[in-house]
Amino acid sequence: MEIRRRNNVTVTGCVDGPVLLLAHGFGCDQNMWRLVVPTLAERYRVVLFDYVGSGRADPSAWDERRYSSLDGYAQDVLEVVEDLDLREVTLVGHSVSAMVGVLAAAKSPGRIARLVMVAPSPRYIDDEGYRGGFSAADIDELLESLESNYLGWSAAMAPVIMGNDDRPELGQELTAAFCATDPDMARIFARTTFLSDSREDLKTVSVPTLILECRQDVIAPREVGAYVRDAIPASRLVTLEATGHCPQLSAPQATAAAIVDFVGAAR
Repeated sequence: MEIRRRNNVTVTGCVDGPVLLLAHGFGCDQNMWRLVVPTLAERYRVVLFDYVGSGRADPSAWDERRYSSLDGYAQDVLEVVEDLDLREVTLVGHSVSAMVGVLAAAKSPGRIARLVMVAPSPRYIDDEGYRGGFSAADIDELLESLESNYLGWSAAMAPVIMGNDDRPELGQELTAAFCATDPDMARIFARTTFLSDSREDLKTVSVPTLILECRQDVIAPREVGAYVRDAIPASRLVTLEATGHCPQLSAPQATAAAIVDFVGAAR
């Protein structure tokens, strides 16, 4: 299948500029980047896409076995990169896509030169000596609720994930994005996301890496940002003056500026 159609690939910005590949998180699509794209497109060639099972990607390409592992999503990333023959890519991954980016960079170090992790978490479940923010029972309850009533779960959880109670339109937008996702596909992506443990994979990162965290984030508490920074030697942690799990929507100017500063300094 033609990759650009399969993953609804969009390319904008400077044709000859450094490449930024923006990878969305669970329950979202490339539209979640729209508020940072205008700033980034002034300097960079910006590539956006939807994972199979999300947004306007071709649903006929869905394969439950492939997308039951983060490796399947990393393969989507690499196939887009290879199809467009992209090199020296800065991969900007939101939430679970930060870990997808880690896997993709390990598989194709010649093409992915830098990583930007936006609100990353290598493991959502608490472990001995590690705080992910959720107990195993919390995640079991979350997944059970999602699987039994996906639309109801979306309406309840999206505003919590987004934060910013004083700006309800943000939570409404995330709710709409969740609700637009096929429930069966979302169920697989959710289990893949919330049951993943990518802590060992962080040790494979050898490229310059920027970690962006928010001051308050119920999905990825600040202890997680510090953990990721300590696990990746070539990394820098920046705390945005933002709340919630989606700073590209709640604080787009600060998010874009941090990305520009990082990529400019790394060149």
